[in-house]
Amino acid sequence: MDEHEWLAEEFEAHRSHLRTVAYRMLGSLGEADDAVQEAWLRLSRSDASGIDNLGGWLTTVVARVCLNMLQSRRSRREHPLGAQPPEPVAGRQDSIDPEDQAILAEGVGLALLVVLETLAPAERVAFVLHDLFAVPFDEIAPIVGRSPAAARQLASRARRRVQGSAPVPDADRSRQRKIVEAFLAAARGGDFAALLAVLDPDVMVRADLAAVQAGVSREVRGAAAVADTFSGRARAAKLALVDGVAGAVWAPGGRPRVVFSFTVTRGKIVQIDILADPAHLGQLDLEVLGD
Repeated sequence: MDEHEWLAEEFEAHRSHLRTVAYRMLGSLGEADDAVQEAWLRLSRSDASGIDNLGGWLTTVVARVCLNMLQSRRSRREHPLGAQPPEPVAGRQDSIDPEDQAILAEGVGLALLVVLETLAPAERVAFVLHDLFAVPFDEIAPIVGRSPAAARQLASRARRRVQGSAPVPDADRSRQRKIVEAFLAAARGGDFAALLAVLDPDVMVRADLAAVQAGVSREVRGAAAVADTFSGRARAAKLALVDGVAGAVWAPGGRPRVVFSFTVTRGKIVQIDILADPAHLGQLDLEVLGD
């Protein structure tokens, strides 16, 4: 076996871990694959004989590539929600291979992925590396261009945001369904007052990357802004159970394209997560209900 073949074999042994790290940072399997491929290209151009810890070296490279991708993504202008439902999102096929299934199933829920996308790039990288993969801060520091103490602060700030973004939903599923039904009826009818009646004053709408790329605002806060966003819209959305909880789905031709996940607390909608990534949607237990 020559050196290139040996290097390729060693890289393949780390590929699954690297892809999981990249997915946690980027929230997209396609972009995660791009980041891993870039790590291989950099490795193949490097002198591997001087690398003591190949796994650590590759993780660092993937993290830096992901940081650059996140920064580039953040610099692009985001467009507000248009009058029409988002167009079908180009993505993976309906079938998801076993490796993708494993990556999506490991420890990070869909709502957390949406929260992570609201973090600054350096915060997200520091949080993912330390809290999800136990990378020490002295190794994270050069990746994000900070001191170890500053990297610790980045992760701490991200952790507070993540922990503070998970309101406790009401236990009464029947009550949840009635409120979501009322929201959809008010949205379809353009009844602004009725929308305000079911929204918490501090309600927040968050969208995943695929939804943002389709024209949805990444984040909308406050009852008036959220009511204005949905008033007169959602006509094609159907009431559904999303992992057993009342929500809504836009499924033209019977194929889910966009899912709306609602969190209802004390009889008010406090959070709406908009999910459009095909890989994410493939993991949901969806049941469309009759209106």
